[in-house]
Amino acid sequence: MGYIVLIIALVALDQLSKYEIVKLFSEGETHPILENFFHITYVKNRGIAFGLFQGKVDIISLLTIAAIIGIAFYLFKNIKKSTKVENLGYSFILAGALGNIIDRLSRGFVVDMVDFRGLWSYVFNLADVWINIGALLIILDQIIISKRKNIKEEK
Repeated sequence: MGYIVLIIALVALDQLSKYEIVKLFSEGETHPILENFFHITYVKNRGIAFGLFQGKVDIISLLTIAAIIGIAFYLFKNIKKSTKVENLGYSFILAGALGNIIDRLSRGFVVDMVDFRGLWSYVFNLADVWINIGALLIILDQIIISKRKNIKEEK
């Protein structure tokens, strides 16, 4: 139940941030938070990560829905067998995927706004952050499990 609450909270935070950007900004409008490093910039992304597959919303949506179903099935089927860190990781990924699919289905594009100009030229959103946090948690979990396994084998 706790993972469901987390997923709902993360999706809500993502959707609230997108709602506020659409309400307050015009497409392409940018406001510097830290000049030449961090801006809030309203971008309509009709593709996926890093602007790939622009204009292929139908295919992307179908693949995303399939991924959401697969991740949700895996998470809730293995919730008792998996570690808490792995479950958190899949919860973050699921929340991010849900946040972006809501945009694709309701708007026809994903609202992006986080613009770290000092690091790269891509603009992203909180759902993207959730997906990356989830992937990092799963990778860290696997590294920890691998290290524990190696320590046990050495004994």
